[in-house]
Amino acid sequence: MTVDPYAPEHGDPSYRVLEYRLSLRYKVSTNRLDAEAVIVAEALEPLTRFHLDLVGLTASRVRVDGDKRTRFQHTPRQVTVRPSARIEAGQRFEVDVRYSGSPSPRSSRWGRVGWEELEDGVLVASQPVGAPTWFPCNDRVGDKASYRIELTTEDAYTVVAPGRLVARSSASGRTSWTYVEDIPTAAYLVALHIGRYRTDPVPLGSVPGAVHYPAALRTPVSATVANLPRMLALFERSFGPYPLGRYDMVVTPDVLEIPLEAQGMAVFGSNFTDGRWESERLVAHELAHQWFGNSIGLETWRDIWLNEGFACYAEWLWSEESGGPTAHHQAKKHWELLDGLPQDLVLGDPGPDLIFDDRVYKRGALTLHALRRVVGDEVFFRILQSWTAANEGATATTADFIALAEQVAGWRLGGLFVEWLEDRALPKLPHRRKDA
Repeated sequence: MTVDPYAPEHGDPSYRVLEYRLSLRYKVSTNRLDAEAVIVAEALEPLTRFHLDLVGLTASRVRVDGDKRTRFQHTPRQVTVRPSARIEAGQRFEVDVRYSGSPSPRSSRWGRVGWEELEDGVLVASQPVGAPTWFPCNDRVGDKASYRIELTTEDAYTVVAPGRLVARSSASGRTSWTYVEDIPTAAYLVALHIGRYRTDPVPLGSVPGAVHYPAALRTPVSATVANLPRMLALFERSFGPYPLGRYDMVVTPDVLEIPLEAQGMAVFGSNFTDGRWESERLVAHELAHQWFGNSIGLETWRDIWLNEGFACYAEWLWSEESGGPTAHHQAKKHWELLDGLPQDLVLGDPGPDLIFDDRVYKRGALTLHALRRVVGDEVFFRILQSWTAANEGATATTADFIALAEQVAGWRLGGLFVEWLEDRALPKLPHRRKDA
């Protein structure tokens, strides 16, 4: 493995993490975190030292396999760990880190990301490099692991994290919440929400669901989640079975700039409960990420269109399903909008500064619509379902998608993908297959 060229200062390619076990004690009123992380990892090459990402917090003790002779050095970005004996390639090892401090967002080229205090509570929005603001990790987009998260905080607060809530207990005015996520998860997708939330189940058919929200927002939140069952049913018909164990939607009392997906969940500000299409499409977008981005992860940030283009196309599918403009109408509208913008973006390699540019989202969706026009509906949706089935819980690349699309279609599609992924100029949408 090599460093991610879009985030070369983040993560360590010399090992992979298998499991994180996080024990956190947090006080909302003072933003104080005292924590311990146990990290089970496997060396990918011989190691005399390795790095953990940890930002804004202080590591006070580090042990490798319980060895007190372990040495470590903490810089503002990383903890460098030096075990007393070399770790051989293929060897599993366990790192125990005690750390503490007042967590806060980190500055990055993509803005401030990570742990964020709300007016009364906390949210974690880590995409793409914010995970180290609250736990030591190997912050590589392609490094997926399982998680056990135990957080203890004041009784008044609800805690929401990825996976199953397996334990909850209270004593002396504090409550401990324990979540387990067995499905491999990238560090940036491990969210944490702490708030004075009411929790209501949301019947989604094939998967357990819930919404967590301030009681005062009950009416608009109920209207916002009303279409979730239909959305999930559409996406299961289009993409294949829902790939994760559950789906949770968190609505904060605060206004947020954007919603954001996490593993098995998404967070929305109170401003996204207005019932308008702009909010509804984002509900569909974040739900679709559970297939594209969460179940199927990226190996490097270069292939971000595999996340955002697919989720954007899901918005257009929902528009058509819900009685709005068809997917083709949406494609034509957004093609015209992109045609009027600078033609300086290479979708398959946009560069780190442009990975969240709206042109990546829309041109990614247009790439899929172009593919659909060329191969026809039946083959197109077979491609999507084969893609999600073949890569469930794993990571994949653009080259993987092209190879699978050609295999399912039965003919070469290289010219189409070169135009949409490698050329800067915006291609014309192809004519629809006559037999489609």
